Amino acid sequence: MRSVPDFSIEKKCGKKIVAGADEAGRGPLCGPVVAGAVVFKKYDFDDMPLICDSKQMSEKQRNIAYDWITNNSDIIWSVAQCSAAEIDDMNILQASLTAMTRAIDALGVDVEYCLIDGNKMPKGLQGESVVKGDAKSLSIAAASILAKVTRDRIMKDLAQKYPQYDWDKNAGYPTQQHLQAIDKYGINEHYRKTYRPVKERINKNGNS
Repeated sequence: MRSVPDFSIEKKCGKKIVAGADEAGRGPLCGPVVAGAVVFKKYDFDDMPLICDSKQMSEKQRNIAYDWITNNSDIIWSVAQCSAAEIDDMNILQASLTAMTRAIDALGVDVEYCLIDGNKMPKGLQGESVVKGDAKSLSIAAASILAKVTRDRIMKDLAQKYPQYDWDKNAGYPTQQHLQAIDKYGINEHYRKTYRPVKERINKNGNS
């Protein structure tokens, strides 16, 4: 059953400028982790398309929602990322929190309260973490769509340069075909070298 988020959490905050933030790309073996941040200036819309957890939406639905969010004058939004090298340097959890912090900072407004998807709150931000927040808060759900669409587009762009890995189809996730491609063609600078499947192949083959 699809969960339908709303503005209940935002309204309970009692703040005027509430930002929702979420990330996409914790599980892939390569590419950045991307975060989105969204502030709704108002909480009533007549033309709002389907907005829910981006993982529950089709690519077409995500693209429709993405265009509506990014072209709406009553919404402030931003995206940010941490590279594969940064993920290796600080670990994926800290990179995800850092990307969300960067996205919130990039909004260009003085955010009074932050709603962060998950169970961890980035240091220095005022607000709360919300477990499964993309199924509860429309601000977080909208941010999840921005993050997911942006990351998928990044991987499709990278696939033009590295077509042998099929990143446009697997988005960097460790499918059997993707692992076979890594075995055949090796790794490059976009891979997360601390992730076990990649690390094991580096240790086995001596490539970096």
